[in-house]
Amino acid sequence: MRDFVQKQVDTLSVDDGKDRVSVVQYSSDPAVQFYLNTYTTKREVLDSVRGLRHKGGRPLNTGAALRYLRDNVFTASAGSRRPSGVPQVLILITGGRSFDSIDEPASALKQLGVLTIAIGTRGSDPRELQTITGEPSYALSVSELTDLPKVQQQLESSVEAAVFEVTPELPTVIASRDRKDIVFLLDGSDGTRNGFPAMCDFVERVVEKINVGENKDHVSVVQYSREPEVHFYLNTYTTREDVVDSVRGLRHRGGRPLNTGAALQYVRDNVFTNSSGSRRLQGVPQILILLTGGRSFDNVDSPASALKQQGIYVIGIGTRTSDARELQKISYEPSYALSVSEFTDLPSVQEQLSSVMSKVIVRATPMTPTVTGKNVTLL
Repeated sequence: MRDFVQKQVDTLSVDDGKDRVSVVQYSSDPAVQFYLNTYTTKREVLDSVRGLRHKGGRPLNTGAALRYLRDNVFTASAGSRRPSGVPQVLILITGGRSFDSIDEPASALKQLGVLTIAIGTRGSDPRELQTITGEPSYALSVSELTDLPKVQQQLESSVEAAVFEVTPELPTVIASRDRKDIVFLLDGSDGTRNGFPAMCDFVERVVEKINVGENKDHVSVVQYSREPEVHFYLNTYTTREDVVDSVRGLRHRGGRPLNTGAALQYVRDNVFTNSSGSRRLQGVPQILILLTGGRSFDNVDSPASALKQQGIYVIGIGTRTSDARELQKISYEPSYALSVSEFTDLPSVQEQLSSVMSKVIVRATPMTPTVTGKNVTLL
């Protein structure tokens, strides 16, 4: 393992300040050998790796180690440059199945934007490694740790692919008031049957005030209850008339329970995407306007956090039957959560919504990333 880490460090650009390296060893608990900001030269990193001693101990708590990394290593104080847009890569080398649960800590690392590549031996659990990486091709395997050199090339390719995936692309067009991608997510559950026409009227009024066009504002509408259904995508219509006609033709879907968490996740994975017309990579502000009349049956924490990580600004509008705290959690920030007594009162928050959207456009204007390189932690 130690030899393998040395070979990996040899491929990095540490001396010119581009890449930073940290090494953590764990068994029942983790121990940091050095942080991302401990050394600034490749020689220092290699000397420290050569001096590593086996820690020993049991059981193997991979979940606790992943959580520790998130809270103590991928942090600004420990040298992480995540806020500057520097890719965060974790290389996990393990020889066994975790004694504790890895689900929540692995998910928390993904939410933070850390890309994990895991290498396991035949004593590891392949499905566990795939859960940790979230991407099957990033879970590599060897029979024994002495076979690690066999996956060196594969690891380098995976690191390259991971870095390419998260490196911020320079916007080709600077965001302006003329370009927004707006997705409306409408609660179509049984409880909103009477209020649904008022929701559609509100969407229509908002659309009338924006500038829909091929190189201007794009709109999508999704309705959900137990599961989500896309009425049209961001690249379906290019004129205001077409969008308004489609909104006028919406029918209440019905169904229960209300799974807002699943709907938020669906929108992130299927609507705010390049293929569905999202222009996020061109620096166009991404706005999700959620209209909901009840408390979610499923958990909203992880999907809401994932939307924020992707730079999507969520504005939540709820009625008195919604959960105000849940709505604040979903919204990009608490002040972006608006409320009305009934859906028929939606016109009373139209001005407030316009004001929040103006703030979003100012905040979403992309800044050119100033740092290149990566932060690599070996566990």
